[in-house]
Amino acid sequence: MTRRRVLFVCVENANRSQMAEAFARMIGGDAVEAASAGSKPSGVLNPRAVRFMDEVGYDLTAHRSKSLDEVDGAFDAVITMGCGDRCPWVPARVREDWALPDPKHLDDDGYRAVRDEIARRVHALLEALR
Repeated sequence: MTRRRVLFVCVENANRSQMAEAFARMIGGDAVEAASAGSKPSGVLNPRAVRFMDEVGYDLTAHRSKSLDEVDGAFDAVITMGCGDRCPWVPARVREDWALPDPKHLDDDGYRAVRDEIARRVHALLEALR
């Protein structure tokens, strides 16, 4: 099986794209090379993202907020997280925009709902890339 490269992009690379990268690693295992980056990275992960990913068994503390400048090459899929024209073009076979709300200002249930929707969409994406 060919290893698929997927990139998840949002503005700060602190919440949604980090969770999507984590789910791609969890679901895809060795068959997926997952990365995330931001068009204007905050430099830190949202502690709530760390906490809510811990609830599903993933340690997000090993991640860091990265810039798109640190990403190179082509990808099988590039997923933007509602950042519109603030997310520059990156070469990819599949491009999608998941217009998900930024959970940083949501209550805990809202944050979990965004997390769970990201998990569902990552699973569907990886199935489609097979």
